[in-house]
Amino acid sequence: MNLFKLKENKTNFRTELIAGLTTFLAMVYIIPVNSAIVSNTGMPIEALITATTLVTIIASAFNAFFANTPVAMSVGMGLNAYFTFAVCGAQKIPWQSALGAVFISSIIFLILSFTHFRLWIIRNIPKDLRLAICAGIGCFITFLGLSQMGIIEHNKDTLVGIGNFGSSHVLFGIFTLALIIFFWAIKLKGAFIFGVLISSIIAWIFHIDQAQFPTQLFSLPAFDSANGLGAIFFKLDIKNALNIGMIPIILTFFITQLFDSIGTITGVGERGKIFDDAKNGEKKLGKTLMADATGSTLGSLVGTSTVTAFVESTTGVESGGRTGLTALVVALCFVLTLFLLPLFKAIPANAIYPVLIMVGILMFMEVKNIDFKDEAIAVGSFFTIIMMPLTYSITSGFAFGFLTYLLIRVFKRQWNQINLGIVVLSLISLGNFLLIALQ
Repeated sequence: MNLFKLKENKTNFRTELIAGLTTFLAMVYIIPVNSAIVSNTGMPIEALITATTLVTIIASAFNAFFANTPVAMSVGMGLNAYFTFAVCGAQKIPWQSALGAVFISSIIFLILSFTHFRLWIIRNIPKDLRLAICAGIGCFITFLGLSQMGIIEHNKDTLVGIGNFGSSHVLFGIFTLALIIFFWAIKLKGAFIFGVLISSIIAWIFHIDQAQFPTQLFSLPAFDSANGLGAIFFKLDIKNALNIGMIPIILTFFITQLFDSIGTITGVGERGKIFDDAKNGEKKLGKTLMADATGSTLGSLVGTSTVTAFVESTTGVESGGRTGLTALVVALCFVLTLFLLPLFKAIPANAIYPVLIMVGILMFMEVKNIDFKDEAIAVGSFFTIIMMPLTYSITSGFAFGFLTYLLIRVFKRQWNQINLGIVVLSLISLGNFLLIALQ
């Protein structure tokens, strides 16, 4: 185990093993949740279950050996919903082209990971606006989750209204959400997956939403070309993704992954003081970001939306994980889930969408760290957060936020608070609105 330098990092095999198992339990929900969400694009759910599992294994193992940090990686929550409902759903873009956009944004991120661009972003983009982006995405995916569960629905008079609370489908979703919140509130490790599994068992027993017990629990991974991995593997359409109309989508994937990765990785590192070492800290951070970008690039080839560092890695770090061995244990645990296809397929939709809401709540909690006493921060953050769900677009939320932030700084003549990063992103935001106007 000298490969992971356990002694140098003041840890041992047992601690890393427990940390890896803890992280696995905290994030295994991603397989049924991501597969159920993205299957709305028309991609076979069997293929998505296999692809999500494979990408998690590859990305986490790669980070373990390349960066030697306890950061597990998988398909990012938030961007998978944006990929499905805003890009493929609302804009009617084929999933092949959407995967092409993910690939392009990931390649850009990978190239920039070899430069000092990440440090430039950290220094030039106000932390408060980055936190607002996180909170805004939380609102956006919560809106999507509530809509998919039937708790809210379209109303011709008020645009959106309350759903049918007399429906067993809706009531079951509310029950699952309450169960997951309860498990999370009492700090149960694996709260999400336990909530999903317990509510699924109840649905199977009482046949809610026509749910049925899986006839078998285990099967071989789905690799066939009909509904298995072969149906989506290397099916991305890069040519159509290079269309000028795809620029805002590529930009959204890129900026969101950038901020999400930097925020998550530095946050996880802060919990365990992983990047505090003056000699190797920045090098570890850079390598982890490179692993993140590499995983996302490979993910688009396999057939998944953006791959990113998982914030659930903090559970492993808090259990003592300090090296890549933790991430490797996570990857090995996910190998076992490759053979649980029948179980994941049998989970009803409203046992899954509540997780989307819970993740949204956790992302929105970042508002507590935003300095609302600063007028520019307050206005920019407000528009970033509120416009993502109201415009059904993460890109538009970015644009409104950065433009209003810049305007307030100009109005108050706070020239020392305006830097190149803000100007560049504001110009890109303005360009986004011009593209929308020309469509």
